Amino acid sequence: MKKYYKINQYIDAVEVRVIDAQEKQIGVMTRDEAIFKARQQKMDLVLVADKAKPPVVKIINFAKFKYQQQQDIKKSKKQTKATGQKEIRFTPFIAQKDFETRLKRSQEFLEDGHKVKLTVKFTGRQITRKEFGFELLKKAANNLVEFGTQSSEPKLQGKLLWIIITPLKNSQKLRTLRSSSS
Repeated sequence: MKKYYKINQYIDAVEVRVIDAQEKQIGVMTRDEAIFKARQQKMDLVLVADKAKPPVVKIINFAKFKYQQQQDIKKSKKQTKATGQKEIRFTPFIAQKDFETRLKRSQEFLEDGHKVKLTVKFTGRQITRKEFGFELLKKAANNLVEFGTQSSEPKLQGKLLWIIITPLKNSQKLRTLRSSSS
């Protein structure tokens, strides 16, 4: 999603509130006076808040301004990505080695600070033996107790039985200690 900014002569407000490059407020003046001040400093006049009364403009190099906006967007995306939820799928009659592999992967996700959704998918007539799914989730939650806590009881939705494991605060610290000692 691209955002377009009005700069210099394309700002259509008569009076504007001006902020300089050091984030100091200069005051309210006409658009033409503000453009003159910006050109004296060899910079651009960028409209940053058009809904304000009077609209707020900033004297700044436009290329630098766009770069700062892109960096802020990247930073906010990284922050939201870090607390994601991962899903690990099981079947009710899973082999022991496959079960251990999936538990190991869940453990890594919990150590990285992600929530983990453990899901048992019933196919065909397996749904008649729901108790195997409940036992499997209970066994998995008990194996992951030192890395996370079970946030709710197992829930059955259609042919999926699932629980969510929330990471413990100190599991991230354990991960950094293990990686530094290796």
